[in-house]
This record gives sequence, structure tokens and C-alpha cells, in this order.
Amino acid sequence: MSGQKFPDGWDEQRVKRLLSELDARTDEEWIAADEAAAVDGDDQAVITVPAALLPEIRRLLASHKTA
Repeated sequence: MSGQKFPDGWDEQRVKRLLSELDARTDEEWIAADEAAAVDGDDQAVITVPAALLPEIRRLLASHKTA
């Protein structure tokens, strides 16, 4: 990761620590995290869309201004 630019407060060690924690999660822990995120996000939704639409969806999301 040499030469990488990290956001403020992040460094290579922090990224490696996070990746280690995520790699150690069980399937049950991933499911619980997804379910918790769905409960917390009253103003958000999770949907399945065709992969071919992703570039357009990303473009729309990038241009969306939140209040």
C-alpha cells in the first residue's frame, strides 16, 4: 500500500486492522450487521438491480444532494 493516500485519521495500519476484523467475521455476523443496518436506516432502502444499471445508478447517486 505504499504511496497510497488515506483519508484524515486513517493510515495503512488502521486499514489492515479493519480488513483483518472484516475477514474474521462469520456469515452470521455479516447477516446480523446487514440486518442492523436495515433497521437503522429509516431514510434508506436496499434493493437488487441488474448489474448493467449500476453505472447509471452510481451517476444518479453521485449527483444527488442531501438536505
